Amino acid sequence: MRIDHRQLLAALADTHAVSGAALAAKLGVSRTAVWKQIEALRELGAPIEAVAGSGYRLGWAFEALDAARIRAALDAPMRARIPAIDLHWQIDSTNSELQRVAAAGASAARICLAEAQTGGRGRRGRRWRSPLGGNLAFSLLWPFAQGMSALAGLSLVVGVAVTQALADCEIVEVGLKWPNDVLARDRKLAGILVELGGEFLGPCHAVIGIGLNLRLGADDQAAIDQPAIDVASLATGSLPSRNVLAARLASRLVAALDRFTAEGFGAFRDEYARRDLLAGRAIRIVSGGTEQDGIAMGIDDRGALLVRRGKALTQIDSAEVSIRAA
Repeated sequence: MRIDHRQLLAALADTHAVSGAALAAKLGVSRTAVWKQIEALRELGAPIEAVAGSGYRLGWAFEALDAARIRAALDAPMRARIPAIDLHWQIDSTNSELQRVAAAGASAARICLAEAQTGGRGRRGRRWRSPLGGNLAFSLLWPFAQGMSALAGLSLVVGVAVTQALADCEIVEVGLKWPNDVLARDRKLAGILVELGGEFLGPCHAVIGIGLNLRLGADDQAAIDQPAIDVASLATGSLPSRNVLAARLASRLVAALDRFTAEGFGAFRDEYARRDLLAGRAIRIVSGGTEQDGIAMGIDDRGALLVRRGKALTQIDSAEVSIRAA
């Protein structure tokens, strides 16, 4: 008999160890089956610890994602705006799933979340680590009546919405690094991946992916190729509920996308500027295999990065940017 991973997690506690024999009896399987599934959950990043002579315990309380709880945390108008919330235990990527949904003809707003991703993607094809229960893998499918040509600055708008949702949950010290990183204490807290489909000049859609670090273990930290931080390190009290945080992300995103559709990126320029972690700093820009140094001077009304090199001020629409050491 195969053990359901969710049942096994529900049988564990973060306050005390549960023996393998007790787990086997509760789930109606052998101790060997319990051990195998414990190892499979650890492979997904679940914080399961072995306590010598006592059994297994969770390193911290696991809160499963729950569509009903997410919907309950939305106000009534927002529930009407987002008719579908899809939850997956394990999936390749929430963005990839919504791209498949869009390719099949879906046109209404839709949210997709996953407990674990096997192929989570960041910008430029980088892997995004999604440890089980320690990350919020959130994607939103959003239709636009205008074409892709009108969506300049969209990833920056999403960044503003993410910081607002975190502030709603009392997570502060958060800023934005152009074009799509959310940082705290100069370390990466969340990444944004916006993928467009449809017509350049006609109706189109965006799949907006957000990967947010909630809790990162030492192994996760070591596997990430840049300094990272998690919400647990920033919370002044208890960690915000994953379901409430997902609801706040949805609400803030929908409100921001409505405003962006009506007013364009210019309406967000000042809000972005207040969160801009690059402005005034020496940076290195990597694009097309070349590297250039300059001083970041904020953004323009299209969301392009303004860079001063000598006396010249240039606009950068897409590039890798790192903060240059003084």
